[in-house]
Amino acid sequence: VLAEKRSLGSRDGPPHLVVAVLLHSRAAAHDSLRLLQGQDSAVVCPDEGTAGGFALLCPRLKQRWRFVTAPAGDLHAVLDLAKVADSLLFILDPVDGWDSAGEHCLSCLFAQGLPSYALAVPGGADLPPKKRIDARKKLSKSIEKRFPEAKLFPLNTEQECSLLLRHLSSQKQRHLAFRDRRPHLLARAAEFVPSQDSDLVGTLKVSGFVRGQTLSVNSLVHIVGHGDFQLSQVDAPPDPLSLNPRVVKGQKRSQDMEVQDDSANGADEMEEDVKVLMKADPSKQESLQSEVVPDPMEGEQTWPTEEELQEAEDSLKANRRVVKVPKGTSKYQAAWIVDDGEEGSEKDDDDDDDEDDDMDDDLMEEAVSQVLQELIVQVISRPLLHVLGKFCPSNLICQCKGMMQSQDLPGFPLFQKYRGLKSFRTSPWDPKENLPRDYARIFQFQDFSRTRKNLFRQIEKEEAEGASVGWYVTLHVCNVPVSVMESFKEGKPLVLFSLLPHEQKMSVLNFLVRRHPGNSEPVRAKEELIFHCGFRRFRASPLFSQHTSADKHKLERFLRPDAALVVTVYAPITFPPASVLLFKQRSNGELINAEEVVLGKQTVPYLEVHLSRKYDLKNLSPSCWTHGHMKCHFDGQLKSQDTVLLNLYKRVFPKWTYDPHVPEPVPWVRSESTLPEREVEMK
Repeated sequence: VLAEKRSLGSRDGPPHLVVAVLLHSRAAAHDSLRLLQGQDSAVVCPDEGTAGGFALLCPRLKQRWRFVTAPAGDLHAVLDLAKVADSLLFILDPVDGWDSAGEHCLSCLFAQGLPSYALAVPGGADLPPKKRIDARKKLSKSIEKRFPEAKLFPLNTEQECSLLLRHLSSQKQRHLAFRDRRPHLLARAAEFVPSQDSDLVGTLKVSGFVRGQTLSVNSLVHIVGHGDFQLSQVDAPPDPLSLNPRVVKGQKRSQDMEVQDDSANGADEMEEDVKVLMKADPSKQESLQSEVVPDPMEGEQTWPTEEELQEAEDSLKANRRVVKVPKGTSKYQAAWIVDDGEEGSEKDDDDDDDEDDDMDDDLMEEAVSQVLQELIVQVISRPLLHVLGKFCPSNLICQCKGMMQSQDLPGFPLFQKYRGLKSFRTSPWDPKENLPRDYARIFQFQDFSRTRKNLFRQIEKEEAEGASVGWYVTLHVCNVPVSVMESFKEGKPLVLFSLLPHEQKMSVLNFLVRRHPGNSEPVRAKEELIFHCGFRRFRASPLFSQHTSADKHKLERFLRPDAALVVTVYAPITFPPASVLLFKQRSNGELINAEEVVLGKQTVPYLEVHLSRKYDLKNLSPSCWTHGHMKCHFDGQLKSQDTVLLNLYKRVFPKWTYDPHVPEPVPWVRSESTLPEREVEMK
């Protein structure tokens, strides 16, 4: 811990990154930052990228800070900056603390993972002394719920600003696991070089300080909100925020490099060309392939063509044997009867064969008709006609959480994808059965937990080659659209994360989420949502399922407010732990999701299921389906108000709707004042 404190913001470590977050519309953020810039013996270096950002160098304290102001009303920018910030500086109003927009921002930051923070209260000097004391007591009491044992730092004088800086540099740093295991940086400067083929795509040169872990040029980088890209090389420009007034000739790039400090040649060093630190090795560079290209010939079966099937059917009709059977024998039973005179009948005349054929056909039709009538009489008894319905299409009655509308359709085509389970918990269901074609595009781990443990163990023990933490580098990112540079010029933060192996590959991801108690708007399954998953931000249409320990999980049609649910999407692999936030955009491994349908009255032939009763549920004997009707043996007498129900299940898969490009968030528009309600006549 002591070594971490000494490295952060020191000469050898990256500058202490402080993100100022406004929690109230009346908070004076610019006045507070202007006071911080007025420190004695401090050098202020303005930022090239973010508007209002600056670096503060204090040789007396041997510390350097970089202050960045999060854009007000842009929740995505606030969350992106919080992903890489060392400390958050919450700027409060001296009277109200934070408004509804600030409360919403705090809820999202706490859910994502809050780094170290400090509470600053600028202003309030114009209040009378008594009201000032009362307002401070009220504010201290209101922040106890969110920030227990937190200290308020007033920002009205330079002395109070010095106390705040000392607190930021000496407080214990909170760790976020998803960023501590991955190299990352916040862009301080950027330059776009168009390619020769098109001006819309080119090389983006991003300069910043390496944080987290050692950065390798052969790894992929993820630009938050824009996608994954490859690096071509890493440069080592001079550190623009050096605490030493003398220019350092060279930096410690590897063990065999020496640090040279030559004050005489300092001016000449600034004019030297930027040194190339590393270049990508094509044999070791990670691939951008995110999907498996399925082979259409893989697993091909030699299924006969339509012509071959027709020829086989014609040959069977031509070579049909005539067998004399007793009255009442079915076709299935007749297939096993061997005619004693079969060998001698081959030499009979054609006329005799035709007569025997006609006679046997009449006997066969009569036998089948009689057996079918007897079978129907046995299956359908008069007291059960009102339960089973007639042998015709009927209305569907579903009694489940997701009510389905009545449909005048035959039961077989409507429910042919469903199956019956005697026990939803213990009945087997093969997870590899009838997988959609999208499953051929994803990557699958033989043992995901073991791969994750080995990967993290390798990160902790082995020393990777590349740019170490604290170095100021320039990354050459290949094939980047020009929209990334335009976003940076507009003042939006440019955040880069280096990906771990396999994290660019698509797979099925399952997230455990719980709905925020302050949200009451219904959220349907398969509705497009915005995900903040660790360092990623993307759009997808997820499925919701119950969080149980079984191998099958029932589908939920809505995001329930009273229970934790599992969200399933197609998305790039992200090794946990990682926080997940779901947002609804306003206008301006191997888990089975089972959808349950309780069938009340419908004809579904050739489907073997286990029956239950709406009232007085007991163990029932298996049922046998024939010709659209069934024969059931109940363990008790049916009641007049009873109904025979069939629990049918169908496996549900998510849709491939992953999109790494997320639109801009809608500004927070909730009014702080409570308006009187009035009735509006709708025409």
